[in-house]
Amino acid sequence: MDDKRKTELLRRLKSVEGHVRGVEKMVGEDAYCIDVISQIQAVQAALNKITAQVLEDHLRGCVVTAIRNKDVKERERVLEEIANVFETATKV
Repeated sequence: MDDKRKTELLRRLKSVEGHVRGVEKMVGEDAYCIDVISQIQAVQAALNKITAQVLEDHLRGCVVTAIRNKDVKERERVLEEIANVFETATKV
């Protein structure tokens, strides 16, 4: 991951952290439930964006390198990791 991308991801994570603290405050102050849910959904959307960016970097870097590798076991391992990520993402 290049420095520019890393800086952007860290900025997004700090933003998410701030939103989570805001949700915590809302709960502590007995804010309206729908307002709390809306903020939680915003946090989840932000985390999903971060996840997509990290996954894209992984696919363009680590996975491409592994696929070009002559080691069949390494290729299979990386492909299994990706499959596991998608399997986990679909679980509730």
